[in-house]
Amino acid sequence: MVNIRKSLLQFVFAGSYMKRWNDKLRPMEFIEADKQAHKMIVAWILCRLNGDESPAPSPAQPAYLPGYEPGYPENRLNLELEVIERGMFEYFFRLVITDIKPPVYYRIKNNPDDYRQLSDWVLSELEPMLRPLDEEFWQRLEAYIRGPEKNDLAARILDAAHNYASNWELSILSPMNAFDPEMPHIEADFQRKLASGKNLAGMSELLGDAPVSPATTAQTSGTALGRFAKLCGQLRFQKRWSQTPRVPETSVMGHMFMVACYAYFFSLAAGACKARRVNNFFCALFHDLPELLTRDIISPVKKSSDSLGELIRAYEDEELERRVFKPLLDEGHTDLVERLSYYLGSAVGSEFKECIRKNGTPTVVSLEELESLYNQDAFDPKDGKLLKVCDNLAAFIEAYTAMRNGISSDQLYQAIWRIRAENAKLVIGGVHVGALLADFD
Repeated sequence: MVNIRKSLLQFVFAGSYMKRWNDKLRPMEFIEADKQAHKMIVAWILCRLNGDESPAPSPAQPAYLPGYEPGYPENRLNLELEVIERGMFEYFFRLVITDIKPPVYYRIKNNPDDYRQLSDWVLSELEPMLRPLDEEFWQRLEAYIRGPEKNDLAARILDAAHNYASNWELSILSPMNAFDPEMPHIEADFQRKLASGKNLAGMSELLGDAPVSPATTAQTSGTALGRFAKLCGQLRFQKRWSQTPRVPETSVMGHMFMVACYAYFFSLAAGACKARRVNNFFCALFHDLPELLTRDIISPVKKSSDSLGELIRAYEDEELERRVFKPLLDEGHTDLVERLSYYLGSAVGSEFKECIRKNGTPTVVSLEELESLYNQDAFDPKDGKLLKVCDNLAAFIEAYTAMRNGISSDQLYQAIWRIRAENAKLVIGGVHVGALLADFD
């Protein structure tokens, strides 16, 4: 039985406190949760470009109903699921060993006895929070942490995505740390690691190595894929609750990663099929992407009138088309655009609607239909209400944590009251959300 607890939600949120590069001069704080979000966005791009496109349904795959088609080639579905879970496992591990600098950690990892002791300790710290979630999920985590280092496609994608996101930070740090004798060694090490990932399709484009037209400007240089990944990185700069002091401050980027993790937990609780779990994670990971183009517009403003909400949505769609979708389409990335559109609910008006794909077309269904009829990989199902609950949970924990840290404001009180009131009797995926919120006294 899946059990989502207060301690688990708070543990995942702890990455919002965790500062990176804190021995270097920084123009801004680099936060672990932000980096993980950026890493998983790049990992998604690499999965889409490197996954096996040929359908390979297993014997256990349910028969497709008339009018429906496989939403996912099974090989690519398994790859994306593996990347999501391993990405979370690595994040959990990182949260526990927060005080160990990378050079020290890699020395420990090179000594099997020392690494075994470290792994045992990490698992003992993780077990009280993660084992109650789901026994099979825990066993996969335990096997991954205790097992030998992997070098399969999922491992190479995660490694390349990690190096990309960390190097993005380094590119901002480097000009301010020219005096630091460590920097040339760090930069050279990252260049070596990034070069080793260029055997993956799309990695050269992400790094801007692909040829471009001589007519390009500084704003349009590189590739559409590289510009998209950098554009996503800018969500680290954008703070949530911008007019409300909070500790810790959270960015839109870090918030998206929190929602993605929570969505995966609730998907496990709902007994979601593989495609539904994958879709829910990545939909949550991208759900606030339009805020890069419009900035963080608070819920009371969006909901102040139907016409204003529709206007904001129309503007978001126009900017997504102009700055994200069209450049990617112009360079042949049709699959990425179609998938992003599905996650963002472009065809149905909202990312928070239950959807399946019928003959390749996104189709809205009820939650009851999704759970009883369409919870199969063949329908490419995606939740709506579940994702909205997870979005609210992340906002609740942001507000609750700020108040526990001594920050008091009307906006925080109102947010906590509103989210508790709206979810007091809600049960989603077998989890009583009101009871879960009541644990936060």
